[in-house]
Amino acid sequence: MSEDIDALTEKLRAFANARDWSQFHSPKNLASALSVESGELLEHFQWLTDEQSRHLTVAQKQAVAMEVADVLLYLLRFCDTLGIDPLAAAHEKMVLNEQRYPVESARGNSKKYTEL
Repeated sequence: MSEDIDALTEKLRAFANARDWSQFHSPKNLASALSVESGELLEHFQWLTDEQSRHLTVAQKQAVAMEVADVLLYLLRFCDTLGIDPLAAAHEKMVLNEQRYPVESARGNSKKYTEL
């Protein structure tokens, strides 16, 4: 993993352990919390147009950044609990996506790979 990701994961693990929260951090509970935080991220965009969502105010961007942080922290805690390297998984998924979405058929197209 990246040194930055490793350091953040270790800091997060220590934070949870100091509070005796590991007992609550099952993969199921962390996946649920991740889903909730993703919903809170989405809430900031709920009534915006596509164009408005591209041009957030400073305050909106800061609020979104805090939700992004929550999503990232829960994702890292989830991965730590299951022993998943999130960067390795992301790189592996990108290779798969490159195969599923070849440029010649996917460019400018929003269809799922099963429909290309």
